[in-house]
Amino acid sequence: MSSTTSPAGVPTIEDRIAPTRRPPATSIMRQNWRSLLFLHWEVPVDVLRPLVPAQLSIDTFEGRAYIGVTPFVVRDARPRLLPAVPGLSDFNELNVRTYVHYGGRDPGVWFFSLDASNLPAVLAARATFRLPYCHADMEVVARSTRPQYRSERKRFGRTPATFEASARLGEHLGSAQLGTLEHFFIERYLLYTRWVPGEMLVGQVHHRPYPLQRAEVEHVSYESLLRADGLPPPAEAPSEQPHVLFSPGVDVEVFPLRAPGSSTTYKGGQGTGSWPWRPWR
Repeated sequence: MSSTTSPAGVPTIEDRIAPTRRPPATSIMRQNWRSLLFLHWEVPVDVLRPLVPAQLSIDTFEGRAYIGVTPFVVRDARPRLLPAVPGLSDFNELNVRTYVHYGGRDPGVWFFSLDASNLPAVLAARATFRLPYCHADMEVVARSTRPQYRSERKRFGRTPATFEASARLGEHLGSAQLGTLEHFFIERYLLYTRWVPGEMLVGQVHHRPYPLQRAEVEHVSYESLLRADGLPPPAEAPSEQPHVLFSPGVDVEVFPLRAPGSSTTYKGGQGTGSWPWRPWR
């Protein structure tokens, strides 16, 4: 679909390409993402709509909406220009997401939850980005052809949320092609967060396109994880079997938050213009 034929309020091809470009600015953090397993299910838009802020529109592929569950390993997470810290910079992570856009622009991710095995990382992400991080016991066994993942959220009065998966990896696919369902799922560089009630901000990451492999789930258990986020179990979704992909990983730059729809340049960064940024408050 070309930029001249996209319906009003729907991201164009250029809108989907734009976030893949590195912002002309200075990043605030770097981290390496490894052994990512991407699981996706189709979910009716009207199920997702009350779970996503009204300022955001549900992003769809050929009229279909999806939820995603992605476990992975974080390595060498550190502020820009500082070294990684043993015991703090490496941890496991798991996120539950759907896809959104802001008035037809800035297609990105809305996170229902993010679990991480490192409590300082959880507290820092909550304070810095106001993302719904939770502390969890997690394990990733990154075998070459059969990765395994396990997560159990520490309750602290919360609803139990556990996840287990094992997968068998297949052929290498290269990067996702623009216009495909795989590209819709995988090539997401913007995230939205509710800073205070009524105020939405967007963050950006940059990395090379994900190198992908086909994958087949051998075992997966996620019902309590989805239930804790108010989402329906896949048995109630149009597609019970997940769409599965794997990536060995990418090296990531993280940029400050900005107001959605604002200029994609920073004041005082590389280039000119203004990007209202708030890495701390």
